[in-house]
Amino acid sequence: MHADTVFLGGPVHTVDAAHPWCTAVAVRGGRITATGREHDVRDLIGPRTEVVDLHGRLLLPGFQDAHVHPVFAGLQLLECDLSSADSADGYLRVIADYAARHPERAWITGGGWTFTGFGGPMPTRDQLDTVVGDRPAYLSVRDVHSAWVNSRALELAGIDERTDDPVGGRIERDGNGRPTGVLHEQAMSLVARLLPEPSAADLQNALACAQRHLHALGVTAWQDALVGSFGGQPDPFDVYLEGARSGLLTARVRAALWWDPDRGQDQLDDLIERRGRGRADRFTAGAVKMIQDGIPENGTAALTEPYLDNCGCPTANRGLSMVEPALLNKAVAQLDSHGFQLHFHAIGDRALTEILDALEYARVANGDTGLRHHIAHLQVVRPEDIPRFRALGATATIQPLWAAHDDQMDDLCIPVLGRQRAAWQFPFGDLRRAGVALAGGSDWGVTSADPVLGIHVAVNRVLPGAHGERDVFLPEQRIDLAAAIHAYTSGSAYVNHLDDTGSVTVGNRADLVLLDRNPFDEPPEDIAGTRVLRTYVEGTLVHAAD
Repeated sequence: MHADTVFLGGPVHTVDAAHPWCTAVAVRGGRITATGREHDVRDLIGPRTEVVDLHGRLLLPGFQDAHVHPVFAGLQLLECDLSSADSADGYLRVIADYAARHPERAWITGGGWTFTGFGGPMPTRDQLDTVVGDRPAYLSVRDVHSAWVNSRALELAGIDERTDDPVGGRIERDGNGRPTGVLHEQAMSLVARLLPEPSAADLQNALACAQRHLHALGVTAWQDALVGSFGGQPDPFDVYLEGARSGLLTARVRAALWWDPDRGQDQLDDLIERRGRGRADRFTAGAVKMIQDGIPENGTAALTEPYLDNCGCPTANRGLSMVEPALLNKAVAQLDSHGFQLHFHAIGDRALTEILDALEYARVANGDTGLRHHIAHLQVVRPEDIPRFRALGATATIQPLWAAHDDQMDDLCIPVLGRQRAAWQFPFGDLRRAGVALAGGSDWGVTSADPVLGIHVAVNRVLPGAHGERDVFLPEQRIDLAAAIHAYTSGSAYVNHLDDTGSVTVGNRADLVLLDRNPFDEPPEDIAGTRVLRTYVEGTLVHAAD
């Protein structure tokens, strides 16, 4: 039986512990049928076999993203995208230009701004009113944990000095209690519920745009980290389902269905119904997303000890636990008993402890269900919580691009955390030494979707281009290149429940990525220069570089 495709002239890093390297791979019918050396596959080459000479460039299993928001990110590219600007003046210019080009839009929506772009103070409604005063505007911060709104949006939502902060959220106010134009966490929904729904065509275009981008970066599968309506973003469930049925969806996608804290345990039947309905070709909906806290930049990450002020003194703020711990225990046990994988957001150390406590509660109640629960972000981790991951069978889903010195880290995070907690941030090395399984994720559109850049920072703990300009961030937490690649391939395949992917192994699906070099032969500081040449899903070419 001749192969459809044969790759020769390796190296091939298989990410298979039993046989980590080879130089030739054969593919037939979308599956890997042989690995080894050239003489092992020569007899599989027939008149119709495509032979790909690797010319010493590295072939890997396709990258997988364990925590990403592609449809949200794709929509942002099609709306008012602020990610190209980096200052208040720059954001306002982009917004003004977008509003002028789209007089037909009843709302100005989009996002991509950062707190660091404003140099310390929060953005205000008054700034936004100067460029959009004739209609409401709603612009989410890059991490979608806050929204910047103008006076018209606040007026339509009925938000004023008398409006209480909702549970799990906060309205920024001036000294007189007047809302200033930034809404955090659950407070975003006060305006977000009024936003016009994107059309089905808009969502389809967003998915197609996002998938092209991810395939170009070598990504062949992902877990969408929030499938539901949240923070002004529409629910992408139906567009995934339709994309899977129509053939638009070429990647494999596992959906983490949004668990709404306002509905609590009463939403179980709806989640079960969506899971049953959410099965079509390469799309499944077997996970549930729970957000337990916010982020330190806006003071909503849940910390055990108080945040510090500008003088380094404790404040009264310890952040927000989005789900009260007793309810979290019951909800996690309930979902675990009904076969749902749990996908958690934890930034602060208190949030992580509460999640681990809930997983332990579920383990006592239900036993080991083997559902591959995973916890994303893990910015501040108390050392005593690290061994609990392995004991509870929880995977650490890491976003390495955050684990480096930059303005956000140095100006907005380290000062409010203090020296001790700052040293607990993103402990990838400690987690790996403790035997904790790692999966790689980007959180795109919060940060770049490029796995190569994430791998670069995981190995170096320095952002690309910043070598020699900034110190290495907690160098003892670096991991080696093979471990970083494993996280973005086999590690993510594990939490995505895609057991026949993630390694170049006979019988696995031929999801593959060809790089333009072998980064194992390059200095670690040059990893970020690596580019993707080709991406294959089940042996079909879905991206080829120009």
